Parts: sequence; structure tokens; C-alpha cells
Amino acid sequence: MSVLPWLLVGLPATAGLALLVAGRRAEREAAAVGIVVAGVVAVLAALLAATVRGTTSVPFLVVSRLGLRVDGLAALTAMTVGVIALLVLVVALGEISAGRWRFFGLMLVFVAAVMLTVLADDLVGLLAGWEVMGATSYALIAFSWTEPKAVTAGSTALLTTRAADIGLYLAAGAALAGTAGMGGSRLGLSRLSVLPSPWLHVAAAGVLVAAAGKAAQLPFSFWLSGAMRGPSPVSALLHSAAMVAMGGYLLLRLRGLLAAAGWAATTTAWLGAATAVALGAVALLQRDLKQLLAASTSAQLGYVVLAAGLTARGGAVQGGAAQFVAHAATKALLFLAAGVWLHALGTKQLSGLVGAGRRYRLVGAVFTVGAASLAGLPPLSLWASKDAVLAVARGQSLPLYVAGLAGAVLAAGYAGRMIGVVLRPLPVDAEARYDTEAAGTRRVRAVERLPLAVLALAAAALGVLELPAVAGRLGVALGQGDRVSPSWGELALSGGLAVAAVAAAAWRGNRVPSPRWALSWFGLQAAAGAVVVRPVLGLARLLARVDDRLLDPAVAGVATGTRRAARLAARLDDHGVDRAVERIVSGTRRLAEFARRPQTGQVHQYYAQAAVLLGFAVVLLLIVR
Repeated sequence: MSVLPWLLVGLPATAGLALLVAGRRAEREAAAVGIVVAGVVAVLAALLAATVRGTTSVPFLVVSRLGLRVDGLAALTAMTVGVIALLVLVVALGEISAGRWRFFGLMLVFVAAVMLTVLADDLVGLLAGWEVMGATSYALIAFSWTEPKAVTAGSTALLTTRAADIGLYLAAGAALAGTAGMGGSRLGLSRLSVLPSPWLHVAAAGVLVAAAGKAAQLPFSFWLSGAMRGPSPVSALLHSAAMVAMGGYLLLRLRGLLAAAGWAATTTAWLGAATAVALGAVALLQRDLKQLLAASTSAQLGYVVLAAGLTARGGAVQGGAAQFVAHAATKALLFLAAGVWLHALGTKQLSGLVGAGRRYRLVGAVFTVGAASLAGLPPLSLWASKDAVLAVARGQSLPLYVAGLAGAVLAAGYAGRMIGVVLRPLPVDAEARYDTEAAGTRRVRAVERLPLAVLALAAAALGVLELPAVAGRLGVALGQGDRVSPSWGELALSGGLAVAAVAAAAWRGNRVPSPRWALSWFGLQAAAGAVVVRPVLGLARLLARVDDRLLDPAVAGVATGTRRAARLAARLDDHGVDRAVERIVSGTRRLAEFARRPQTGQVHQYYAQAAVLLGFAVVLLLIVR
């Protein structure tokens, strides 16, 4: 098989690690290296999607090989990740001015981990990519490590997702237990759906929990709120095509396991629908643009999760994949535009962004396209992909369809609110509302404009994935033969509701209440802080004190005692052993000199000595006898 899958993982990993090892010495070259490598990765991902299908593996463990698999879903996802990563890194040139070696190094390692997660054919590779992805996301969210709030946000994201990640280890344990005595790769992902009971259900539960944690589905959604402390390019990549999106991707990839377990598919579908509604309401009532976009990420990925749990008429794999790709382009565009405004105006508060789209017309235009796509306005991309998922939901469960439709109306509401705010006329006191969070530059760099235009085009045009000719081919590539298409009535209903919700929300603009439950994301962060984050950090602080007050003094005491023992041993060697050796040598020398004295060479003296010795011998015999 082609080496392309291995290059997609190895190239960004090697380049990223090289930048991190070089450190500040690579500060000047880091951006160029990052963008060139990301460009090569994007081209390789496109070649992979066009030419390569199949699996490749290398020996790794007795129970499993390390394998990569390229199928239709993996190829489409890898290409999406590669292109979005390239565009995000280009925009980062205008925002990241210090610590570029660390930023671009971490981003490349992160991309490598995402690619490994996408292509992994077994739990060994999946866990490796999953873990590195989580660790690098913590470092990226806490990129401004001198700010305590950024570090706290990174810690919350890491601990929350790590708690959910235990589910993947449970799935791996279930795979080993369920395939005991079998040969071959016992940790292959394809084996999970044929595990015997109860291991099948353990694996399904573990995968569902781990994916829900990464995808920020209920009850794990809150960690996205704090993750907004990271730089805007980090948010744009993590929350569009990577990290968060990987939870939805994993469920689509392992939909066979969910369907085999039965209850897991139903739970997954309702989890996605519930998140779309609950986090849609949270997004609608936010005051901060990035907080709104973060909540909408959970809500929009709820439709990918919903698609993974649908089983009626062959499922909604094609709709879920289209939603994944369209959401990636749309959300990357919106986060990058929000970052451009934050950099230029020094604020991301909706009250401070009134008229921002008119002040910077290109950014305002592309932002409006992205928001309209997020709203599900016809004929933009998320309108078509969302309805493809809802069409299957209607055939499986009417309540599930109604919940999904309610989430779509809420999406139109929060998207319309953004449009209404940024396209309003500039207020006379606009300057007084700026620079509330940073010192704005009042300019948008040329390097930031082209990627935004490309993403806007994608957000508008990716609806072609739902055109009959394209959708049919995509369904075949994704292994979905029996595809359900939305009726014209369903399309008209969702489109009409979206238009009405956008118009109403745009008219209201900032005249929307922001209740505490919405700003606190249902209090989930406080609850998780009490259950997970604070206990873990408290335990870490306790262990640090134990280390400082017990282990460290003990180690220092051992070192001090060893040093003193060495000095004592040195003194004993100098004054005892050394002198004793010298005395033994001196005595031996004297005995040798004494033994040499009889050796005169005169025969009569030898006879005399022999006579004396013989006399002693005779006396000794007489005494003994």
C-alpha cells in the first residue's frame, strides 16, 4: 500500500518536534516551516482521498499490529483536516507574533495526532493519537502560560476529556477479554462490533463516553467555554475539523459497534439531539462572540452524533459526513473572523462588535456568509447537510426529528443574532466600546483575508455534497447504499423556519437576556469542578506538598548522608587502609631483606644453615615423640 498514510502522520510530527526541540533558535523560521509543512500535508491528504484505499500495518504488539486504514470516511476527514489546518496557520501569521516556535511546533504535532486518530485501524493507534491530541490541545489552550486563567482553562479541558477518555481503555480491555484465545490483531476496530456479550456492551459504552467527552456533548460540553482562552487560531482548528470534531468522527467510524449494541445507537442519537437543543439555547443567550461560537460547536456537532446513532434505512452516514465537513469550514471561518476582530478592535463582546461588519467590510461579508450557513439558510451548506440527517431521524423517530428541528431553529436564532449585531450601523460611541480585552491594532492584515474568503466559499458551496449526483457517489464511498433524502416539504419547512428565526434574532440583536444558567452553561463547569477538576488539582497540590516536605527532604538527606559517608570512607582510606597497606608493604620488604641475608653464595655457610635446621628438626621430633 502507498506510504501516503504514514507520511500524513510522520511529516507533521517530525517537523513539529524539530521546532519544539530547536526552541527559540527556530523563532524566525517557525512560521515558514509550519505553513510549508501544513501545505504539503494538505496536498498529500488530497492525493490520499483521490487515490488510496485499503490498510497498511507494521508489527507492534503481540495482540495487535499498528495499522492505518484509508476508507471513504477517513479520506474525506483527513482532507478536511489538512485544508483547514493550512488556512488556520496562514491566518495565525497575523496574530501570533511571539513564541512562534512553540505555537507552530505544537500545532504540527497536534495535526499529526489528529491524522493518526483519523486513520487508525486499531485501538493501539487510536489511543496514541487520542492521547497526544489531548495533551497538545492542553498546551495550545494554555499557550499564554503566564496567564493563570488560560492555564486553568487548559487544565479543565485536559482533566474533563481525560476523565472521559477512560472509556477507550475500557473498550480496549473489553476487546482483549472478548477475543481471548483468538489470533490476529485482537485490538482491531473492526472486531469491536462482533465482540460477544457482555464485552460488546462494555466496548460500546466506553467508546460513547470517550467520544462524548471529546465532542463536548452533554454533560461534558462546558470545557469548551474555558477553551476560548486559547488564541483564536487554536479555537478555529480545535473546534472545527480537529479535537472536538474527532468525537463525532469516532462515533461515525464505529457506528457498527453502536448498532450492534442496540441501546448504544439509540442513546447516541438522543444525546446528539439533546445537545443540539440545550447548547443551542446556551449559544443564543451569550454576550461573548467566542462563547456563542463555542456553544454552537457542541450544538452543531450534536447533528454528527445524531447521525452516528441513526439506524433506519441504512443510517445517516452520508449526512453526518457532510455535516462534519460543512461545519468544519463554517466554524473555522467564524472563529478566525472573531479572532481578526479581537485583534483589530480589542474586544469579542457582542456589545462591542456592533457595526464591526461595516467597519471591516470584507470580514463582515465573509462572516455573514458563515453565519448564514450556520443558520441553515438555503441553499448554503449546513442547510442541506442538516436536513439529510433529519430526514433519517424522521423515518426512525418523530420525537427525535422534532428535537433535531428545534435545534436547527435555535441555530438560526443564534446565527441571526450575530448577523444582526455585526451588520448594524456603527454607533457614535463605537471607539469607547473597543479595547476592553486587549489593545486593538485597528487593522486587518492582507494575509488574514484570503483564507477567510476561501472558507466563506466553502461554507457557501459545500451544499453540493447533497446534490443527488454527488450525494450518491459520496454514499457509495462511505459504504451507505440505501440513502434517505429529505423531501421538498422537509427542505421548505426547515428553510422557512431558518429564515424566520434569523430575521427575528437579527432584529433583536443584543436585546436578548443573558440569564445566569446560560452564561454558566447550566452550571456544568461548577459541577464538574466540584466532582473532577478541583479534587484532581487538590490531590496534585497535596502530592506536591508531600514531595516538597517529605520526598524532597528525604532525597536531599540521603544525598547528604551519602556525601558524608563518602568523606568518612575517604578519611578511613587515607588514614587507615592506606597506612595499613603501606605497613604491610614495608614489613614484607623487611622480611624479604632478612630472607636475602643468608643467600651469601658461600657453600660452608649453606652447610652450617642446613646443620642448624637439621638440629631443630631432631629436637622437634624428640619433643613430639
